[in-house]
Amino acid sequence: MMRFLRWTAAVTAGLLLAGCGGSSGGGGGGDEGKGTGPASRPVSRTPAAPSPTALPSSLTSQHLDWRRCKATSASTAPSDAWRCATLEVPLDWSKPDGRTIGLALIRARATGGHRIGSLLFNFGGPGGSGLSTMPYFADSVSALRERYDLVSWDPRGVGGSGGVRCRGDREIEAAESVDATPDTPAEERAYFRDATDFGKGCQKAAGPLLAHASTTDTARDMDLMRQVLGDAKLHYFGISYGTELGGVYAHLFPRRVGRLVLDAVVDPTADTVGHAENQTRGFQRALDDYLRSTGRDPRRGSRQIAGLLARLDAEPLPTSSGRKLTQTLAVTGIILPLYSESMWPRLTSALASAQKGDGSGLLALADQYNDRDASGRYGTTTHSQRVISCLDDRQRPTLAETRRRLAEFERISPVFGDYLGWDTAGWCHDWPVPGQYDTPEVSAPGSAPILLVGTTGDPATPYEGTRRMAGELGRGVGVELTWKGEGHGAYGNGSDCVDATVNAYLLKGTVPKDGTTCST
Repeated sequence: MMRFLRWTAAVTAGLLLAGCGGSSGGGGGGDEGKGTGPASRPVSRTPAAPSPTALPSSLTSQHLDWRRCKATSASTAPSDAWRCATLEVPLDWSKPDGRTIGLALIRARATGGHRIGSLLFNFGGPGGSGLSTMPYFADSVSALRERYDLVSWDPRGVGGSGGVRCRGDREIEAAESVDATPDTPAEERAYFRDATDFGKGCQKAAGPLLAHASTTDTARDMDLMRQVLGDAKLHYFGISYGTELGGVYAHLFPRRVGRLVLDAVVDPTADTVGHAENQTRGFQRALDDYLRSTGRDPRRGSRQIAGLLARLDAEPLPTSSGRKLTQTLAVTGIILPLYSESMWPRLTSALASAQKGDGSGLLALADQYNDRDASGRYGTTTHSQRVISCLDDRQRPTLAETRRRLAEFERISPVFGDYLGWDTAGWCHDWPVPGQYDTPEVSAPGSAPILLVGTTGDPATPYEGTRRMAGELGRGVGVELTWKGEGHGAYGNGSDCVDATVNAYLLKGTVPKDGTTCST
């Protein structure tokens, strides 16, 4: 079972990141852009920010002991330019004097003069590791590093910050045989039993952390991080889920916003079902664009792929590894290359092989997405992703509600609709702790301008979410920059216009005109 809101190096190496800057003693700077005004929303929202006076000096005055980073199970040790440290944060933010947990941080100091401050990166997921991903992009953000300390971290419940592993490798591989689009009562029972078992595994592995790994918790961690790093304002670049995290931070601490860049913007008005519908449309749109690029009619091509998936549901395909390509693994394998146009040729080859009876290509793509290496070991990004998102999401659609919606999901996409429709019921089924809200609150009156970057062909966070985020942030806060291109994330993805506009904002505080559009 897999949700597709992710942005990590494992998803697509072709996407680059940028950071946000601002004088550590000043605000965001630059001219304010226009907002679209707040939209209506459900009443269940992000909890309010804690009182600034609630934090003990043992937290705010802690000294970070930066040392040479060590290799982890997910990555080799980075170069000597990087240092790692541990930040202590409250396990429960309602009890800041209580038990603390450690967050693993990584930093490379600014190389030039006129340092602006620290520049925080969140690479999405939720559940992506900043420690393993940040050094990967060092060359891509070298211009920014001249004036910023590049900083990232493993959020609570991720990697070096109490990373949660809900299952062993053999259990994960065994679960791949569970049909994620059940057609019979027996398959439905197996589907929901698997969801229950996964939740129990997470509860056992995470313990008390399971109830304290929400986006709101992480946003509060970020503000403590800002203080300990010595910045008066938070400077931040969020990708995909990281845009939701940035929006929640801006809501909780609007006066502490420096320069925030949010790329591949999550729709903050979408609840669990709405988000699944958005992604169904987004991935189908990307698939249509891919099929057109190969000279095929999108409707006919989608029907052919849907037919392949139907055959796999009845009889999985053999692969060169000896494992079987199931319908669920095939959907995952199709999803991955839609994140980046550079991967479309791999999708063409994999689909052609599958149509001829060999599932090896699609299985390799699915394994890449699922963080499975050649020895059969799996990463834990999807575990952390579920721990965080199920604590955020209060909705728990029932089987009956899901059945009623399946026809609409399938109407939106014959390829992805069935899978993402069922996911609304299975993802957080029987989760051990309740969710916090229907949709995140991101309104940020009084915040400095926040740059929102949307891509028209983005599959995972469809372009429409950019406008909705701008509306929710409020008038004069959200400033939209559009790239007419493909893939999940715009900065560093081939547009000199996008890169120059974002860099001007980050390095000079120049806020572009709201509604600026860049073409490929």
